[in-house]
Amino acid sequence: MEAKVELHHWRKKFVIIWSGQLFSILSSATAQFAIVLWIGIQTNSAEALAYATIAGLLPQILFGPFAGVFVDRWDRKWTMIAADLFVAFCSALIALFFYWDMVELWIIYILLGLRSVGSAFHAPAMKSSIPLLAPRSALVQIAGINEVIQSISIICGPILGAVGLLNFGVGTVMLLDVVGAVIACSTLGFVNIPKVRQKATSAKRIWRDMASGIIVIWKNKGMSWLMGSEIIVNFFVMPIVAVMPLMTLQHFKGSPYQVSLIEGLYGAGLLIGGLVLSTWNPKIRKTVLIAIGFSALGIALAICGTLPPSYFAVYAIFTVVQGLAVPFFTGPYTVLVQTQFVPKYQGRIFAISSSVVQLPAMLGLLFAGVLADQIGVEKIFLIGGVVVMLTGLFLITIRVVQQLEDPSRKI
Repeated sequence: MEAKVELHHWRKKFVIIWSGQLFSILSSATAQFAIVLWIGIQTNSAEALAYATIAGLLPQILFGPFAGVFVDRWDRKWTMIAADLFVAFCSALIALFFYWDMVELWIIYILLGLRSVGSAFHAPAMKSSIPLLAPRSALVQIAGINEVIQSISIICGPILGAVGLLNFGVGTVMLLDVVGAVIACSTLGFVNIPKVRQKATSAKRIWRDMASGIIVIWKNKGMSWLMGSEIIVNFFVMPIVAVMPLMTLQHFKGSPYQVSLIEGLYGAGLLIGGLVLSTWNPKIRKTVLIAIGFSALGIALAICGTLPPSYFAVYAIFTVVQGLAVPFFTGPYTVLVQTQFVPKYQGRIFAISSSVVQLPAMLGLLFAGVLADQIGVEKIFLIGGVVVMLTGLFLITIRVVQQLEDPSRKI
């Protein structure tokens, strides 16, 4: 049975959801940064950081399309709760290994991978629930507020992660992630999310539903082109994100606290961009906003890749610009998926989209981890920045992409 969007008191529902998600996302960002910083300090290797990123993303990419099919069938609220609790369980295991002094890199990689499986179910369930709770006219503003929440976690997470790691250890920091997940699950319990449909699931039907999601995406040529641009951008940006701590530690000869400063400044840029998006609600086409975001991010990354080691302050400024640019393509892209496809497809489409966009980035991570150790981290910034900028400029020349916001195109 198709779900009807319940608009009554929708703002109150989002306040409840966001309050819990803020704790969960902040604690996860704190734990994630502590783990990454610990690996960076222990190994001083871009390759090791790349492997950690792959471990944290690859299971989500592989399980994502299947998870999306189940998300479209299951109760989305309980799917999010179960996924949060599973991620919390994995974080608790990481904490125990540190307390027992039995930690090894391969153990960290495995548990990061298991956390990623939980995220494969949580992310599409959360994103596909939004159109069921809020009016279409509010989706851009909601996307902006989600970016604000993400940016708060990126600002505060590195600070809390660095302080927690250097003063209390990784084990204690990971327990904060458990607490955050429990709070998020508790708040979700107070919210009713409309059900789209509930049917028995067979193996044949799972494959059929996943295939139907791929077909629906393929039929929308504008979204197919847009997804292709996301693939290119992620292929070059994901390695940059993975080796960013080493840009500060190696190229600029910085300290762990300067690593957290850069992460915090990036989050500050995200916060500003998210606030602008949530309050401005621009009349500019979302596809144009995406192209502007790509181009601005690419220019900022390329400039960072040309800076000498003594220009850390300039690097910090352009890190803010990088963060500022991101909401202008992530927010509109999410809204386009929410408005281009009907709710019964959105769980699998978000999951398939995430997998298709991120899978090539895994190859980028493998090559960049080795390449950064050979030619220098700054060259990865320069190369990636130029390609991302050109992708943004090319995107505005594609006619079917610019025609996406015709209301009659919803599938």
